[in-house]
Amino acid sequence: CLATLIIMLVGDTYTLINYVSFINYLCYGVTIIGLIVLRWKKPKIFRPIKVNLLIPITYLAFWAFLLIFSLYSEPIVCGVGLIIILTGVPVFFLGVYWRNKPKCVNRLIESVTCWGQKLCFVVYPQCGSAEEE
Repeated sequence: CLATLIIMLVGDTYTLINYVSFINYLCYGVTIIGLIVLRWKKPKIFRPIKVNLLIPITYLAFWAFLLIFSLYSEPIVCGVGLIIILTGVPVFFLGVYWRNKPKCVNRLIESVTCWGQKLCFVVYPQCGSAEEE
């Protein structure tokens, strides 16, 4: 989010759309690869929607073509898109992978989460506070 805000202030919107498009294509392809791997390694788990494997494999063929063409035609834009994705790696390690965090770090993460939820209106309002229960 911070990288996107900086790019919006410095660059033009067209470049930002190119970065985001590459990131979206990359994430969609990785998701479809995950779907195929899970269908192969865990065929018995419950799936609410099950499609023929020909559909995701066909999608991956087109996806690979678009991704390779994007890398060939605009390598700098794709590189910046990858850098934007990689800015999430430290956040993952600090927020998810690191299990035994000090209490001050946990409180900071909880307060940032609560602030973000209030800012974006992503949590339903509760009937009463936790103290009342």
